[in-house]
Amino acid sequence: MADLDLVRQINVLSSEEEQLYASASQGDGLSAEQVARLDAIRVELDRVYDLLHQRQARAAAGMNPDDAEERSAEVVERYQQ
Repeated sequence: MADLDLVRQINVLSSEEEQLYASASQGDGLSAEQVARLDAIRVELDRVYDLLHQRQARAAAGMNPDDAEERSAEVVERYQQ
């Protein structure tokens, strides 16, 4: 997946995340389904950002960015900040 496609995916997910937060701020909060979707969006955003960062790092190091591999949610979510 090209960097531009990853950025587009990030924008779509971020937009959906913003819509959920806006819905929650209207006073009704979020349903259990919406909370689950918000959690899924956060994980997917982490995974897409991870892949984008891998690609950028490979390009900066003179390596092929297409060799970057999407990592599982389990791997990405265990990163230490």
